[in-house]
Amino acid sequence: DYDLTQHANHSNTKLEYFDQQANERYVPHVIEPAAGATRTAMAFLMAAYDEETVNEEQRTVLRFHPRIAPYKVAVLPLSKKEDLVGVSDEVLGLLQPHYMCDFDVTQAIGRRYRR
Repeated sequence: DYDLTQHANHSNTKLEYFDQQANERYVPHVIEPAAGATRTAMAFLMAAYDEETVNEEQRTVLRFHPRIAPYKVAVLPLSKKEDLVGVSDEVLGLLQPHYMCDFDVTQAIGRRYRR
């Protein structure tokens, strides 16, 4: 990171991190959000950030705590059949006055669960 490297050069102080697993040194990247909402948002995003490997595929996941998750309920019909979507709309109508809800009929059901 440019700022940290410049600070290390001018202060004659090593600010490198040593990764014992990789057996290498590097200067970490530093993010300095301003005080207030951006700092809080950054803290939430950093706490929720996760990477996982499924079927040899690396993917990024945000695992928000339920209290700060944008949606509390998702209505995901198993198929796009008109009668099932109609019932799902009714369920959504009952839930929306009480919870922040999401409704999704796109893609396969497994992908919708993942999102």
